[in-house]
Amino acid sequence: MNSSTHTGGTSAEDNPVIWQSVANRFTEEQACLASFLAFETAEILDGVKPGSLVNIVNRKKPCGRNLYELWNRFGSRIMRSSPLRVELLRSGKDGLLLYLYRNDLLDTWFGSEKIRDFFTRAGYPAFSTPQAAIAELKRRMKHSEFPHEIGIFLGYPLKDVEGFLGWSRLPFTCQGPWKIYGDPRLSIALAESHRLCRRRMIQTLSTATDPLRCLADCSPPPGSHPPSLLQ
Repeated sequence: MNSSTHTGGTSAEDNPVIWQSVANRFTEEQACLASFLAFETAEILDGVKPGSLVNIVNRKKPCGRNLYELWNRFGSRIMRSSPLRVELLRSGKDGLLLYLYRNDLLDTWFGSEKIRDFFTRAGYPAFSTPQAAIAELKRRMKHSEFPHEIGIFLGYPLKDVEGFLGWSRLPFTCQGPWKIYGDPRLSIALAESHRLCRRRMIQTLSTATDPLRCLADCSPPPGSHPPSLLQ
């Protein structure tokens, strides 16, 4: 999916954006966890994605911290200071899987007639709040590793989710962060906007003294809004 032309060597823009590049800046444990969550939810905070899955494994990161232990100690406190909401999808001794989301974005996304029709076709009962749809997703996850419709909860383009489910005749086009069907331009542009959100967050965290403030800020930068996902 990288459309840049390599002329030899690797530029800063080509380097993968990873949280570990700033993790060692935060010596206080709560700040360390907050910086990780801010990075993992950068697209949501910028308003270009309604929700994300965040996997927290019960083992030490390269920085020496066990984020699973930190979540159990500080997770609730951190989330209380953020407009983001969190649902625990799975939990076990090996780690936990969180769904973090912005209720306003998810409510707007799920309010679309096309998305409502999608959920009806997927067998979801009628719902009036995003939380009811999330509850049904959690119920289904007890019987399936990842129900295929989960892409809608992550803000993936409707055409790609329907293509993955085999509900459309659009051909598989390319592999990005998700499988892309039909005209790839919308999907590639969206994936690139996600990457740019994370790059901006890394830049912010590289100078931030309090990453909790990053989690509290839902003011998208100019030009960060994605194209319509309903095509």
